[in-house]
Amino acid sequence: MRASPFLRGAVLAGITALAAAPPALLPAVAHAQAAQKGGVTTLIQRAAELFDDQQYEESIQTLSAALLRPGSSIKEKTEIYRLLAYNYITLKRAEEADAAVRGLYVLDESFSLPANESPRFREFFDATKKKWIEEGKPGKAGSSTNEPAATDTIKITHASPAEVPPGTQIKLSGSIDDPNGRVRGVQLAYRAGAKGKFVIVAGTYTLGKFNAQIPAKEVKSPLVEYYLEAVDNGGLPIASRGDAAAPLRIVVPEPQKSSIFSSAAFWVPVGVVVVGVAVGVPVGVALLSQKNTATVKVGVK
Repeated sequence: MRASPFLRGAVLAGITALAAAPPALLPAVAHAQAAQKGGVTTLIQRAAELFDDQQYEESIQTLSAALLRPGSSIKEKTEIYRLLAYNYITLKRAEEADAAVRGLYVLDESFSLPANESPRFREFFDATKKKWIEEGKPGKAGSSTNEPAATDTIKITHASPAEVPPGTQIKLSGSIDDPNGRVRGVQLAYRAGAKGKFVIVAGTYTLGKFNAQIPAKEVKSPLVEYYLEAVDNGGLPIASRGDAAAPLRIVVPEPQKSSIFSSAAFWVPVGVVVVGVAVGVPVGVALLSQKNTATVKVGVK
């Protein structure tokens, strides 16, 4: 059975578009495909490896991506919160650690760390659970699935620039639709290239609008990666545009090398030489004619 002309044309167009894509965009295609194939469990496993390797910031960034992925199970979310708490406790960031532990107990109040776990983690979890119970188990009341309030009602609207010249400050802005008023701030994570740790900075957020900037010194060829997160009172992400596993990308083309022919310094002396030659031609002809002419007159105006 032969494919229809329309189908053959569509396939050919797709292949042509991919072949014609700028080199800087080809890694983005593979990156997006890998992100689609990798699930929440894969991100959790990667985050656990990063934690074991003492790469705590990278582990947190990976877990934040996993936390906001749709379709994750309660078991997966519980593991995300546990590892987030471990990272924050290790970094002595008590407020974020407290928020992560509370999120875990909202999902599974019966959760307990194994007896052979580090006393530092066990004591923190026990103390946080005690406070959470004393405060009336905030976040759990009225939830039939024992999950925190849904995050899919929070929407970040942001248009990513397609391309910027190298060494240009990138100004990012957008708005957040937050019906329940849970968002307390916006974070920007960025990096030059497609590898390494993201730098996280706080953006400005007021009246549903946010602004953030990527410094000019970080805007280097071939691309810049970034993502935006809306965070709650505890500093945990509750919505995002992009994430550490599938960030937004801006192409940064190589700076164009200046040609010698486009330089004013080149054309000025060339112009002088050309004029000299142009004037010299009739003078030369006149000099040659001196052999046959007794008097030669050259008038220059």
